[in-house]
Amino acid sequence: MWCGKMMKYRTKIKWISTASEKIKLLILYPLKKEKLCLRTGVLWIHGGGYITGMPEMAHFTRARDLVIKYGAVVISPGYRLAGKAPYPAALKDCHAALQYMKFHAEDLGIRDDQIMVGGESAGGGLAAALCMYERDIRGVRIAYQMPLYPMIDDRDTETSRNNHAPVWNTRRNHYGWRRYLRGIAGRPVPCYAAPARRKDYSGLPPAYTFVSTAEPFLAETITYIQNLKEAGIEAEIDVYPGLFHAFDMLLPFLKASRTAAYHFDRHFAYAQKNYFAPQNTHSVNK
Repeated sequence: MWCGKMMKYRTKIKWISTASEKIKLLILYPLKKEKLCLRTGVLWIHGGGYITGMPEMAHFTRARDLVIKYGAVVISPGYRLAGKAPYPAALKDCHAALQYMKFHAEDLGIRDDQIMVGGESAGGGLAAALCMYERDIRGVRIAYQMPLYPMIDDRDTETSRNNHAPVWNTRRNHYGWRRYLRGIAGRPVPCYAAPARRKDYSGLPPAYTFVSTAEPFLAETITYIQNLKEAGIEAEIDVYPGLFHAFDMLLPFLKASRTAAYHFDRHFAYAQKNYFAPQNTHSVNK
């Protein structure tokens, strides 16, 4: 549980080594420190269609609220974009960041039994994929997932097909997936690349998301939440009519954006009080 209202925060940069290279972690943490208080840790993954974006986007996403309102420690990884390395590079980088959170929880001041993941757009897709991957390899146990309007289906859906909305549409969606999946070269697309291809949703973390009706990811987001519910997972979704992709980030002054932020905060506050996932080991990562 959080330790009090936090109105200010600081950031720091940490570089960690992966099997292939070093990646940057942007860490957002509350300015005020409380003794003997471990905080919720959130891996927040930036969006950008798998082809663009940066960790610093956390400063104007829902992730910032988690720090200043709920005292969470947020880590945003600088994962490799598809132009540099296609799937599975981004997933592996996010996995490395998640492992860092687990094995360095004490240094970060976070609870290792309350590590959450979230992100918007492609970051939401990576958050969902990471939940599946960690569950299957019995890796880091994730307490809660917040994949906002996630990019999770490489196939056309009823809302991603012939979509001409601003910000993100069919043409851009096809390009993003083509770049991200180019290393698969005709082989079956795994659910760790496109989470909508998952068949077994059991054992995944509880979830909350929201999405708008004019954007390409409406159908796949609704289906994702339905699949979680059918597997007995607590999952909720809010749908906002008539708005385009990432409306809450791009037009934060809209009433709908303020409403979306309010409900997102409300669900996170509930998760912070109720969802925990103790880790399987406390050994130090070598």
